[in-house]
Amino acid sequence: MSTTTFRHISTPVGSVPPDAPAWNRQRHSQMPSHRYRDVYSRVAVPLTERHWPANRLTSAPLWVPVDLRDGNQALAEPMDPARKRRFFELMVAMGYREIEVGYPSASQTDFDFVRLIAETDVAPEDVTIVVFTPARRDLIERTVASIRGIRNEVVVHMYTATAPTWRDVVLGHDRAALTELICAGGRDVLDFAGDLENVRFEFSPEVFNLTEPDYALELCDAMTTLWDATPQRPVILNLPATVEIATPNVYADQIEYMHENLARRDAVILSVHPHNDRGTGIACAELAVLAGAQRVEGCIFGNGERTGNVDIATLALNLHAQGVDPMIDFSDIDEIRRTVEHANRIEIHPRHPYVGDLVHTAFSGTHQDAIKKGFTEHRARALAEGMGVSEIAWRVPYLPIDPADLGRSYDAVIRVNSQSGKGGIAYLLEAAYGIELPRRLQIDFARRVQEHTDDTGLEVDAPQLLELFERSYLDPPAVIGVDLIDLQTDTLRTQLSIRIGGSEHRGCYDGVGPIEALTELLGSHGVAVDVVALHQTSLTGGNDSEALTLIEYRSAAGTHWAAGRDRSVLTASLNAVLTAARSCVPAMVTD
Repeated sequence: MSTTTFRHISTPVGSVPPDAPAWNRQRHSQMPSHRYRDVYSRVAVPLTERHWPANRLTSAPLWVPVDLRDGNQALAEPMDPARKRRFFELMVAMGYREIEVGYPSASQTDFDFVRLIAETDVAPEDVTIVVFTPARRDLIERTVASIRGIRNEVVVHMYTATAPTWRDVVLGHDRAALTELICAGGRDVLDFAGDLENVRFEFSPEVFNLTEPDYALELCDAMTTLWDATPQRPVILNLPATVEIATPNVYADQIEYMHENLARRDAVILSVHPHNDRGTGIACAELAVLAGAQRVEGCIFGNGERTGNVDIATLALNLHAQGVDPMIDFSDIDEIRRTVEHANRIEIHPRHPYVGDLVHTAFSGTHQDAIKKGFTEHRARALAEGMGVSEIAWRVPYLPIDPADLGRSYDAVIRVNSQSGKGGIAYLLEAAYGIELPRRLQIDFARRVQEHTDDTGLEVDAPQLLELFERSYLDPPAVIGVDLIDLQTDTLRTQLSIRIGGSEHRGCYDGVGPIEALTELLGSHGVAVDVVALHQTSLTGGNDSEALTLIEYRSAAGTHWAAGRDRSVLTASLNAVLTAARSCVPAMVTD
């Protein structure tokens, strides 16, 4: 019985629910779940007939990274101008063509960054700049002042919280009063920016997912009317799951309701902005696109308030893994990660989808074996099809995409610890040193590696595996000294001399090769090495490579493995037999 004490956690003492099946003995916990209401008692979900479950993701939406605004305001230390600029330049290089760059009325740093865009060529002409403002006249005025002179297309993004709790607790407005506040903000946007031909407008009913659907629809239609949305100058209606509160299907229902009922739908770009409070922001965004959303706001690796904004790198690479062009370049994902970590001063988790240090890594023996076989099949198929390994269809088990697509090598795909198996160990030796282990040797060496990792509790890398391999098979502890002194061979005869212990022995054999001659001479002097299998491979690549011979042999103590290496294949094979002989207990030693 465990003696561990957890001071604030106790085994639940409530009863097992009466309707629970016999196999489920979970009891009621001490968590006060009764304090919370489900989404269906908080907001109407009006759809009764859904189309989105039958839809498929076949193209990328318009991605809009909000790292420089929403992500920035969630940082303990907001970005300085240099970090902001480097991050912005990364987004441009990756291919983002609409970028929210700041909240100009909130800080001088943000205002100055927008002015930098206006006064320099940091933003290519095909990049749309988005600036963020609440629906308040003085803040709208300052926001528009920040964008004057920008030659790029600009989106002024105005927001106001609209959900009942926010109306009652935060704003103190009923629906009618809040509608007037929002429309007044919309008119202020027109007053200050209506004459700017390069400016379009965006409206977010913040906390859309907790706002009554009919009210959200009323507000959105009012804004598209006020801003005279047309297909030539569309308005962005952004529908945020500001605080995630339901399963993703509910958000999809809410988006589809708006998609099907909005006025001027052909003059609207329907956008979503999911947060990740329930840990399902990715699913919310994907289902929202199925439901009619055309644009997704998020942060590249999901930084943001609380548990973060939706991770648009994961969303984009999910499409890539389904054969859909994400329209954004992640071919050097480690450089992207370094820049994001530098800007945010937050390290990316090693299990973070696609970019984490461990996401392409297998420790499990069964996984490693499947991956090793998958790589072997992949190379063979590429050769058979006369194509490069980077061109043929990818189907390596346990790797959803080819790490090389992201600029990653295969070095860390398989790593060995106490959970690993023979397949992973063999893969590392082959990938790092060209050593191909026969299956029975894989089993023998895996046992030795397992003993080592169990003793140390540590991971073993490729150089350590090589060291353990050499210690086990190339230079194991010797029982007796055995050395080859001389060898002369031709097609008819082999002559050789060896030293066993302190004694020298000679032999001359007709019609046999050097390996057989050596084993016969050893056996005649009490050192029985019966070679049952011989495999030749290479320790390193290139012209300077050493031959490596692996032999399986029987002796009085059982069946074992030994190895020998040399620039000469023959010498390597003889050395393998000598290594085996040194490990044998001689039956007798004759002079």
